[in-house]
Amino acid sequence: MPQDIRPAPNRMNLAIMKQKRKGAYQGYQLLKKKSDALTARFRGMLKQIVQLKQAVGTDMSNAAFSLAKATWAAGDFKSQLVERVRRPATFLNVAADNVAGVTLPIFHISTDPSVDVLKNIGVAAGGQVILAAREQFLRVFSELVKLASLQTAFFTLDEEIKMTNRRVNALNNVVLPRIDGGINYIVRELDEMEREEFFRLKKIQEKKRKRKEEEDRLLHKDAAGGGGGALTNGHAQPQSMLNDEDDDLVF
Repeated sequence: MPQDIRPAPNRMNLAIMKQKRKGAYQGYQLLKKKSDALTARFRGMLKQIVQLKQAVGTDMSNAAFSLAKATWAAGDFKSQLVERVRRPATFLNVAADNVAGVTLPIFHISTDPSVDVLKNIGVAAGGQVILAAREQFLRVFSELVKLASLQTAFFTLDEEIKMTNRRVNALNNVVLPRIDGGINYIVRELDEMEREEFFRLKKIQEKKRKRKEEEDRLLHKDAAGGGGGALTNGHAQPQSMLNDEDDDLVF
């Protein structure tokens, strides 16, 4: 259980804590949506990797068989290919994809049609078989590059999902409970202060009521004892207000 925050119990701190909770909850919701989006992409990518690995295994077997047929038809042409290579015919390009704020590398290949190292190889025999082997190996190469791209993005997503889930769990299990505990603490203290203030006011009213009753009792007692002022012809002589002393006056 995370330790609750214990700020000073007042209305200002209560408003601040509520604002903090609102921001933390919004962050929790955004991170949860991000985690869900990354997880959905992660699962789809995993399915693609499994399917592509199976396809690569089959295509590599077909490519090896095509190379064996080309070698049988045209002989060993490896040395001729090595001698003709002057500049690359295939290039690896790197792009970027953004998924919920996460940058994923995307690899793809491009070929230069002006470079043809197979020209005039196998003209006498096996030319079509060599071209078929070339196309088969290009297909395998393209699939391997795509597989490398998927696996790189897969590991990147895996790390990002773990980090995002740690943040989500921290907000949900540590930050929000601590803020809620602080809010509840302030509310309890404010309620207690209101009850104390209400009790204090009741006591003050009770003292005022008793004092008023005592003053009324003394007035009635004085009136009953004939101390109500000077009598003139059997009637009480009214007294001047200027002769009365007021205890509330300080001058």
